[in-house]
Amino acid sequence: MSGHDVSRESEVSDRSIAELLKRLSDQTTTLARQEVDLAKAELVAKGKQAGLGAGMFGGASMFGLYALGALTACAVLALATAVSAWLAALIVAAVYGVIAGVLALAGKAKVKKGVPPVPEQTVETVKEDVEFTKQRAKAGRR
Repeated sequence: MSGHDVSRESEVSDRSIAELLKRLSDQTTTLARQEVDLAKAELVAKGKQAGLGAGMFGGASMFGLYALGALTACAVLALATAVSAWLAALIVAAVYGVIAGVLALAGKAKVKKGVPPVPEQTVETVKEDVEFTKQRAKAGRR
């Protein structure tokens, strides 16, 4: 084998490696795009299902409200057998008001616990990690 043949073989080998790397890069890019497209399609399908489910919850809430109205009428009519109708309605309204007040106070307490929405434990551990890293860096300089 002459020196000329070796350099030609090396040139062909370098060129084929470059071509392989280019093809690998192209195929990786194509694969990444296809994965993103697949994820988008999956999210759209899941979003449609979630939207349908939310609509059903809305319908359930509406009929639940109707049921509460009928139950309220039933309570008022039942109390009206013992007291005047206006007093029965007032009693039922007062009971609902008390229930609403208790729920509002409980909700306020829960919201207060959640505000501000900062992951306090994570912030604390990140601060500890930063401090640890600084100490390690100082120790490494010595």
